[in-house]
Amino acid sequence: MQLGIIGLERCGKTTLFEALTQSETDVARKGEVRIGTINVPDERVDILSKMYNPRKTIYAQIQYVLPGARDAQAKSTDAIWNPVRTCDALIHVVRNFQDQGGEDPNPSKDFSRLDQELVFADLVVVEKRLERMELDSKRGKKVDTEEQDLLKACLELLEQEKPIRTNPELAAAPKLRGFTFVSAKPTLIVFNNDESDDAMPQVSGLGESEICMVVRGKLEAELGLMDPEEAQVFLEEYGVKTTARDRMIRKSYELLGQISFFTVGEDEVRAWTITRATQAVDAADVIHSDIKRGFIRAETLGYQDLIDTGSYVEAKKAAKVRLEGKTYIVADGDIINFRFNV
Repeated sequence: MQLGIIGLERCGKTTLFEALTQSETDVARKGEVRIGTINVPDERVDILSKMYNPRKTIYAQIQYVLPGARDAQAKSTDAIWNPVRTCDALIHVVRNFQDQGGEDPNPSKDFSRLDQELVFADLVVVEKRLERMELDSKRGKKVDTEEQDLLKACLELLEQEKPIRTNPELAAAPKLRGFTFVSAKPTLIVFNNDESDDAMPQVSGLGESEICMVVRGKLEAELGLMDPEEAQVFLEEYGVKTTARDRMIRKSYELLGQISFFTVGEDEVRAWTITRATQAVDAADVIHSDIKRGFIRAETLGYQDLIDTGSYVEAKKAAKVRLEGKTYIVADGDIINFRFNV
């Protein structure tokens, strides 16, 4: 899972990136694209690892991408959008704290401004592609009419200054995947508040499907550099139950409809990330294409059933272990042993 962090200047996106990745400011790399990969904390993986004592324990991972600083002299914003075009989703950081220059926060204005930049970036791409298709048609070349119709639907939305993500079906159209439209990506809106403020601001222009959360970026960055015990004391002092890092991971999974299943054994305990409603045969493909190709059955046990019975052997005796076929919908927390033959 890869998420791009975007936002206007001085919104605190770099601070948030460093809090998420628990990294320190690198002045020498200022202005460069930064990529940070983190393990997804999962108590279930910890418990499974203690049960099986494997040689390796592998957590699911999330990768965060922070584009370089904006160049005021640049004629194009490609340097900003290109690094996040291939990301699965975006984290849009919106300033809701007093700026160092004394400027009051205006989350509605700032959110709308950057959202319109996304719209404009996609509008340029759509118009160019439609012009090319029109030219090809005049030259007698065959045009993909389905793609053309989808692009026209995008154009209609974008000309109304609406991001493509406001039409989920259109945003998810397979024919449009190659365009990597930035305004089509699922977006988590993160309001970066002052240290003493944990209230959600009132912002106009948000749709019903928008997922929002509040963080206190500066506070979280300080937490990221503390050892666990010191951080816990700090959290209690500020009345914070969970860190923004943990909450953002959960929100990211929610945003993309992601769940985890597990493979276990003496060699390895591992968490795998898939989209909710994935069939067993496609979950097998996440591990290796050969397992999908030679899929026979998925020997499946729910995580909670394993915990309740105490061991895999006892779970089998209690008839909790099931043999599922290709079309079985994998549930969050399933422990699966794929049977296959190639």
